[in-house]
Order: sequence, then C-alpha cells, then structure tokens
Amino acid sequence: MLYSTITPAAKRAALRARLASGELLRFPGAFNPLSAKLIEDKGLEGVYISGAVLSADLGLPDIGLTTMTEVAGRSQQIARVTDLPALVDADTGFGEPMNVARTVQALEDAGVAGLHIEDQVNPKRCGHLDGKQVVDADTALKRIRAAVDARRDANLLIMARTDIRAVDGLDAAVHRARALVDAGADAIFPEAMRDLAEFESVRRAVDVPVLANMTEFGKSELFTTRQLADVGINIVIYPVSLLRLAMGAAERGLDTLEEQGTLAPLVPQMQHRARLYELLDYEGYNHFDTSIYTYKPALT
Repeated sequence: MLYSTITPAAKRAALRARLASGELLRFPGAFNPLSAKLIEDKGLEGVYISGAVLSADLGLPDIGLTTMTEVAGRSQQIARVTDLPALVDADTGFGEPMNVARTVQALEDAGVAGLHIEDQVNPKRCGHLDGKQVVDADTALKRIRAAVDARRDANLLIMARTDIRAVDGLDAAVHRARALVDAGADAIFPEAMRDLAEFESVRRAVDVPVLANMTEFGKSELFTTRQLADVGINIVIYPVSLLRLAMGAAERGLDTLEEQGTLAPLVPQMQHRARLYELLDYEGYNHFDTSIYTYKPALT
C-alpha cells in the first residue's frame, strides 16, 4: 500500500549486486508511476526514467527544455512506488559542474538507484537525431568527476553517456568511454551504436557495466536480449516504448470514437478495471480502512 517499503539505499545496493553478477538487466521506460508498477508486476529488473518521455509528457520536444526540478519531481513519483531500482536520464547535468553536483544530490534525494550524465553540448537534443554536438573531453570528464564527488551514497550508480559516436566515429567513442571510466564513471552508456560489433568494441574497452539503448526508430537495430547478453551488455533500456504503445492505442481509440461514435468495439482491448485495481492494491487500502480507520475497540 502507498509506497515501496524498500529504502533507496537498499535498492542501490541490490542494483550493484545484480550488475556484479554479469546478467543482463531489463529497464523499460516508465512514463508515469502506474506504468512503473506494471513493469514491476511483469517481473522486469528495473525501471528507466527517460528525459525524452518526460519532455513528451509535458508536450515538449526533447531539446533540453525540461528543468532539473521537473526531472527530480517525476523521478521521486516513480521511484517511490516500486521496489525496483530506478535509473534516470539526467541529461547534461543541467549546467556546469556545480549544477551537475546539485542535480546528483537532488536525484539521490528523489530515491533513484542510478543516473546518467551525457557529453552533449548543453542544451542537448535526442541522442538518435542528427546534428548533435558534444563537449570537449575536459568538460565531459569534469561533469563525471563532479557527479561522483557529489553523491553521498557510494552505491548510487553514476553512469556516463557518450554521444560522440555520431560525431567523430566509433574509435572516438571507445577512447572517450575509457576516459570517462578513469574519471570515476561506474558504467558506460554508448549512445547510437550502429550494430552489435560496435557494442562489443565498447564492452571490450572498459571494465564497468555497459548499457544498450533499444529505442525504436533510432540509429541502433532492435537487438534481442539474447544478442545483447552474448556481447556482454549489462543493462538494456527501452526508454520510450511504453509511451509509444500507449499513445498508439489512445490514437486508435480516438479514431474509433470519431468514426463509430462509440468505444464499445475496443473494450476487449482495454485494461479491465479489476486489473487496474489489482495494480493499485485496492485490497490493501480497503484492509487499512476497515482494520484501522473504522476500527472499533471491543467493549469490556
């Protein structure tokens, strides 16, 4: 009932332990707290909080318009309803190294298990669009050093994302990944890899966990979990997938309403009210209400 009974510190420690096991962890993107509860219910290993999804949810393009406080607020809403570890997209850290430090502490307070900071020029843009710009190596490394220095829980996962592959090629991405690890990054997110061989090149270059972004309509093929595990990937995210599925269904529903004047034909495709109540744990709230709120002591 209400929120997770597992502390953020325990979630972070659990994520570290699972990453150390070498298994592939699946982190679908939650577009709201309810979808995070569904991800947990379906047995996935973690929840991803996408900057692109947050922007879209606000009716904005993913071009750096959201603020640190907006990201921290949504991160807290999502992280606190699930027992799963949450990994959040912290964009460029929302400014210079001091801003990065504040971002890390705000997200730590929000209860996330990890975050990633990228090396794009601020304000950034979607990682799978053309025309990206990246900062120089010194600036990128300062962001990661500031993030590592700012965290108070040593288990908070500080992941470095590099977008340099699309700008200067794979060799530059491998070189930067190594430098980011040397700067203190606990994991590496190489954005917009073209094929499995490129993921494997990054995997061989570093001795920390590596993340693969399986976003639809992007630069990377949509590899299976088996393919990714076989080349040593440790985390795979599906950042916008649930939002795209939900919005696709919503659009088809509105078309049906417009064309037929009723949504009756789509009722079998809808989540049943009973299933929604199950996810929301209505029974737990009812038990609380009857056993505590309306409790009447026995007369003696």
